Amino acid sequence: MEGNERWVGGALQHPDQDVRRREAVAEEQKPFGVIVSCIDSRVPPELVFDTGIGDLFVIRTGGHVIQPVVTGSVEYGPVTSGTPLIVVLGHQRCGAIKAAYEAMRDGKKLPGNLQAIVRTLRPAYEAAVAQKAADPVDAMIRAHIRQTSAELRSNTSLAPLVKKGDLAVVSAYYSLDSGEVEVIAGAPAA
Repeated sequence: MEGNERWVGGALQHPDQDVRRREAVAEEQKPFGVIVSCIDSRVPPELVFDTGIGDLFVIRTGGHVIQPVVTGSVEYGPVTSGTPLIVVLGHQRCGAIKAAYEAMRDGKKLPGNLQAIVRTLRPAYEAAVAQKAADPVDAMIRAHIRQTSAELRSNTSLAPLVKKGDLAVVSAYYSLDSGEVEVIAGAPAA
C-alpha cells in the first residue's frame, strides 16, 4: 500500500528494477505477494504498487476471473514459496465485466471463449441485480472481487494457510481516475 501511495502521489521509487536485482533473483524468487488482476492495460500491478523484479506473482485474466488453471497459478506462491499475501484487484470501469453484464442483461451470448467469462461472472451479476445499485456494473465488479476472494480463502490448498494466519487474501478495488487502491476486505493486521 505504501507503493500505491507513491503511485497516486507521483513519487515513484521504482525499487528492485535494476541489473543487480535481476541478478539477485535469477536463481530463486521469493515474491511477497500474488496479485490476481484484470488484463486491462490501464492496471499494471507492478506499477500500481511501485514494485520490481521478483516482488510479485501477477496473474491477469479478463475480469480477473479464476478457473482451475488460474487458481493453480494463484496457489503456486503460497503453497510452494510461502508467499503470505494474495490481492484480488478489480478495477473501475472494467470492460470485461461491463460486456458480461450487458450480455446477461440482454440475454445475448458473447463470441468464442468470451462466453466462459460471462458464465464465471453470473454470481456477481446476480448479486449486482439484487443490489439495485445506481451503477450496476460497478456493483458487479465489487461483488466479483468479494466472491473471488472468498473462493480463494475457502480453497482446499489455501484455507489452511489462511486459518493459520500464514496467508491473507485481500479484496481490493483500483480507481482508474485516482490511481488509488481501496482495500475492501481482508487487510492483514500490521
